[in-house]
Amino acid sequence: MGDEPAGAASETPPDAMIRPVRAEDVEAINTIRRQPGVMAFTLAIPSERTVDSQRFVDGLGPDDHLLVVELEGRARGMAGLHVKRGKLRHSAELGMAVHDEFQGRGLGPLLLAALLDLADNYLGLVRVELEVLADNTRAIALYERFGFEHEGRKRKAVYRHGHYDDLLVMSRLR
Repeated sequence: MGDEPAGAASETPPDAMIRPVRAEDVEAINTIRRQPGVMAFTLAIPSERTVDSQRFVDGLGPDDHLLVVELEGRARGMAGLHVKRGKLRHSAELGMAVHDEFQGRGLGPLLLAALLDLADNYLGLVRVELEVLADNTRAIALYERFGFEHEGRKRKAVYRHGHYDDLLVMSRLR
């Protein structure tokens, strides 16, 4: 999707395809969200059902841009860009997840490059922001490679593994 920013994957599987989410991706999305590695570093919880993913997909509006990376005929990762409203319309919140078995294969950078291309070249966004668990060093390094900078820390923001953990606030300005 256009010129890839510094840090884009060079070893991405050749059959990986980025595309908008489809109704038939709901089961794969639910599977991705219930992966142990995804649950460890996102707000997903083990009791999420396919119907919860269905509600999420059905509830996407015109300012919600959800892409999936398809590999081997199935969605293996997803990333969303959710444009804000009113006086914040120049900005969007970003979130992403890749199935545990497909992490480290260049799918995360591929998804992130596609979303930032959308933000820059089609939506005209000035600010893309995200929150990431402070101990998710792999994701933080990816975001930094794509120009995201640290803005702050939300202390004890997320309850997981029996205690409260911090979230980092990061953004990329254009």
